Amino acid sequence: MKNIRNIIVILTLLICAFFSESIMAEMKPGMVSISPRIGGYAFSESKNINDSLVYGLGIGINLTRSFGLEGSFDYMNTDSTSSGVDINIPLYRVDALYHFQTEKKLVPFISAGFGTIDIQGTGVNNTDNLMSYGGGIKYFITKSVALRGDIRHIIEMENTNRNNLFDINDVSNNFIYTVGLTALLGGKKKKTAPPPPADSDGDGVNDDSDRCPDTPAGVSVDSDGCPKDSDGDGVYDDSDRCPDTPAGVSVDSDGCPKDSDGDGVYDYLDTCPGTLQGVRVDEKGCAVMVKEKVSIELRVEFDFDSTAIKETHKDDIRKLSEFLDTYPETKVVIEGHTCNIGTEQYNLKLSLGRAESVKQRLIEYGIDPSRLEIIGLGETVPSSDNRTEEGRKKNRRVFSVISTTVTKHQEK
Repeated sequence: MKNIRNIIVILTLLICAFFSESIMAEMKPGMVSISPRIGGYAFSESKNINDSLVYGLGIGINLTRSFGLEGSFDYMNTDSTSSGVDINIPLYRVDALYHFQTEKKLVPFISAGFGTIDIQGTGVNNTDNLMSYGGGIKYFITKSVALRGDIRHIIEMENTNRNNLFDINDVSNNFIYTVGLTALLGGKKKKTAPPPPADSDGDGVNDDSDRCPDTPAGVSVDSDGCPKDSDGDGVYDDSDRCPDTPAGVSVDSDGCPKDSDGDGVYDYLDTCPGTLQGVRVDEKGCAVMVKEKVSIELRVEFDFDSTAIKETHKDDIRKLSEFLDTYPETKVVIEGHTCNIGTEQYNLKLSLGRAESVKQRLIEYGIDPSRLEIIGLGETVPSSDNRTEEGRKKNRRVFSVISTTVTKHQEK
């Protein structure tokens, strides 16, 4: 029996290797399957029957794409291991099969079922009930023909009396291995939709109802298939870029309402005509206003023990004056600072003098003194490390940050 199994395995592998084109299964509900097969049957040692070649045929039906039922008949001719008596064995089964990946080339399946086995020979005539389970593969070489390999565990429940009853404890475990073909017939065909009615000019009106069958492509038509002027503005729909213009609205040559200020809102809807170019507007054509925070920072460094403004900082102070001119509601707090060299009282006076120098320069640029406040902080708020010369240099400074919120047009 070992040789039979090896032959079956080798034959299956060779056939699968030979057919390698990309064929997909076509399993459909209602299909009938016919499966001739050949293989081997291995008996439990307790049966005293030699293993045998087996020939069979299965006929099944697909209830769904994946699930089906199959009735099988198998036949064996063998002999007894003890007496050598010739034995004929027909086997009948009904199995339920469940298939996986039913649209692929290789379709695995599992099965379970029940049946009977008749053991007939000289002095032997037994009919036993059986249950089976197992699985296999179907390898499709066309859409409806597949190579098939099966293996089942056959649980034979031997009769114990003349009433054909059995003892669940008196069972034998047999195996059946087969290869063969499966042919699929019939099945529910996919319904094909009838061809759509003809529409020669593609205007959406079928030829049998189209009074203007030669309408140019893209032209809007009425229910009779003829060009129309849907909004009655005097511009036909095939040239009208705005076919839904309200009645009585003045339109341009393209059939669109006029937009004199070019803000994207038609004149008949625009409550703010004359909007500036590039400004974002709302649905009424009025400019959208947004609040925005603007700020400027001033930092002026001084030489040691000096209140004189260096030439390199004059442009910085001028830019601050221009900012103050642009936003006249802003006020400035000018902070004066020193390094830690000198007494605290002296440094406080020196820092106030530095702030006063910047204030006077801003006044020279035309800034109202009432908008300028100065404070001297001496050495109390260093911005850098006073233990280094570079740090002390940065601490000899005037510092100010001015910010405000403005309302302005939002740009597109």
